[in-house]
Amino acid sequence: MVTQNDWNVELYLKFRNERTQPSIDLVSGISVESPKSIIDIGCGPGNSTQVLAGRWPAAGITGLDNSPSMIERAKKDYPSQEWILADVMDVDSSVKYDIVFSNATIQWIPDHKQLIDAMWKLVNDNGALAVQMPLYNAMPVCGAVERAASGRWPQLDSVMEIFTFHEPGYYYDVLSFLSEKVNMWVTDYLHIMDSHKSILEMTKSAGLKPYMDRLKSEDDKHEFESEVLRNIKEAYPAQENRRVIFPFKRLFFIAYK
Repeated sequence: MVTQNDWNVELYLKFRNERTQPSIDLVSGISVESPKSIIDIGCGPGNSTQVLAGRWPAAGITGLDNSPSMIERAKKDYPSQEWILADVMDVDSSVKYDIVFSNATIQWIPDHKQLIDAMWKLVNDNGALAVQMPLYNAMPVCGAVERAASGRWPQLDSVMEIFTFHEPGYYYDVLSFLSEKVNMWVTDYLHIMDSHKSILEMTKSAGLKPYMDRLKSEDDKHEFESEVLRNIKEAYPAQENRRVIFPFKRLFFIAYK
């Protein structure tokens, strides 16, 4: 999931509301009665896990992430819950869960067919697999970053290969072989940002991270960020009150066993 350096948890949580709302929407779409066990794959600092705990307080909920800093923060903020530092592909498939949940994580993992198969093996009978992923590649901010990276820093040429994205039909085809009931939808969130710099900061804490990891000098990082910010200003016009609307597209799917 992560590339070279660990995540900046404080920067990530600066946009807690924008990052948590998709979890709320995904949880609200799950139709599983009284689940006893839930795993949150790619739980980050635990913000999505709390949405699950809020809806199903009697369930045993496990948060899993391969980022030490994220798990450390989750343990600090929510010490009574179970947190595991591990990669999803290493999870023991003999342990089953009524809900296997993953919010804004799978885009960091290659081979989505293998990944979905692995997560499906964790789902109990009468349970559900529920996933949300940001369609970062379909948003202007991705183009803003890629234009800034193009040509000047050769080490950034292949960064987009870190991400994995497919069209909704791909996921339906994979899921339809596993489940007779699949729900899918796409939501465009319209985040009202204080400034163009806020878009840069939100992107820096996620999609921009692998680019920054590959730039070693502070001068290069500063120059790259400045170029990304210029491109963001071109892609997203400011409103009359100088705030900026930042559309953010996300894909959701839920499959029932």
